Amino acid sequence: MSALGRHILAEFYGCPAEMLDDPAQIEQDMVAAALEAGAEIRETVFHKFSPQGVSGVVVISESHLAIHTWPEFGYAAIDIFTCGQTVDPWVSCNYLKQKFAAQNMTAREIKRGIFDVELQHKPAVNF
Repeated sequence: MSALGRHILAEFYGCPAEMLDDPAQIEQDMVAAALEAGAEIRETVFHKFSPQGVSGVVVISESHLAIHTWPEFGYAAIDIFTCGQTVDPWVSCNYLKQKFAAQNMTAREIKRGIFDVELQHKPAVNF
């Protein structure tokens, strides 16, 4: 069964605090990670929290890359969601692991948009 997209949920541990608290550098690395995988950049938004931490998103034609950092714990939560067959989200994930000097990483891939032919014509269930 084919999926519309691939969504990587990654957690980086043991990153240097200064790397996780620099929004300009994080934005540069996130954009570079998207480009490394062959994605097309649309927009970026990054925010620096006080006293520390950064959240941001890189919107790509193929979906998005997002990050939330906790410098005080050396931790970053990263989502990489790509649609189509041309962009491999693992390329971005591995690039960012190296850029953030993560000592450990856990990551899993979730297939998004898997349709069963029988279910395509049934109305959505609202919760």
